Amino acid sequence: MLVPPSLRSALDHAVVGGIFPGAVLAIRQGGERVCVIPAGRLSTEPPGSAVTSSTIYDLASLTKPLATVTAMALLVQHGQCRLDDRADSVLHELQGAAAGPATLRQLLTHSSGLPGWRGFYERLSLNASLPTSPEARVEVSRQVLHMIAKEGLVYGRGERSLYSDLGFILLGLIVERLSGTPLDRFVREQIVQPLNAQPLCFLPTDSEGESRKNSMIGSIAPTERDFWRGHLLCGEVHDENAAALGGVAGHAGLFGTAEAVLALTGAWLAAYHRKPSILNPEVVSDFSKRQSNIPGSSWAIGWDTPSPPSSSGRYFSPESFGHLGYTGTSVWIDPACELEVVLLSNRVHPTRKNEGIRAYRPMIHDLVYQECAQAF
Repeated sequence: MLVPPSLRSALDHAVVGGIFPGAVLAIRQGGERVCVIPAGRLSTEPPGSAVTSSTIYDLASLTKPLATVTAMALLVQHGQCRLDDRADSVLHELQGAAAGPATLRQLLTHSSGLPGWRGFYERLSLNASLPTSPEARVEVSRQVLHMIAKEGLVYGRGERSLYSDLGFILLGLIVERLSGTPLDRFVREQIVQPLNAQPLCFLPTDSEGESRKNSMIGSIAPTERDFWRGHLLCGEVHDENAAALGGVAGHAGLFGTAEAVLALTGAWLAAYHRKPSILNPEVVSDFSKRQSNIPGSSWAIGWDTPSPPSSSGRYFSPESFGHLGYTGTSVWIDPACELEVVLLSNRVHPTRKNEGIRAYRPMIHDLVYQECAQAF
């Protein structure tokens, strides 16, 4: 696929306008034609080298669909759980807790009644001391699980959706409990390796993660100068709670390139159209469909769907599904025209106060659709 000049111009203008220091836009249509457009630089403070198609970004909440939701889909299709199983049937520590009766489906659709966010990291470590071993990560996960078990509900289960990191922290722990495998290892062995989706990985705060980070460091776009940790983050997850959990969590922590993300979205799209995939077509059909029983919700099972005004713009079909990441990342998949769009940026560099990407996302998706999908 040739790079449409209008798309390159739109990315360059965003860099000049300070929407982000740099970005990579990757587009695939029909499962085979790929267009990858890098723009800008890795950083502005200090000035960084040019972004390339191999630049690795902190994917933030894209961790939810790419890692946790895909893992849950695999566990469902392998018969290791059902969507209507209760959370406390897997995480016995939740028995008697307000969140315990929530089903896996309710956690995945953000309708469990749990609050959206809590600053667990401040309670775990005021001085930003992070776990340095797998054993320490297990202990911190245990502490966070008990913190969530003490949370009350902010609305009745199933009454509405409230986007919740807490629910996805639980889902990450559920994947580990059901599989008997750490989340990062499960994702690596069951998702990334079968799809050859490298580099797509967690960067734990233990020695293994440090070694992996050091091998990638020249290719990773930095995010923010973090007050809690006291330095510019590069190869360390931006999300503080994910960092406190050792860099591996169900809601955040994944790093990768745009083409690695496309390898994973391609598995979802292939299964949707009943083509060979690691995912089951019936499971993908269920997970990607908006859940009509939750009042006012646009959520499918772990994926969002277009609901005006949408970050996907005006043209993506109602069958589309996607997700956003706080650091400036997004993915949208339109099965109707077999279009996959991945936008990775570090818009939080040097500060998260920059929110220009809110208006930029729908504009760039409209432009992509006009350039790449209308003739399909």
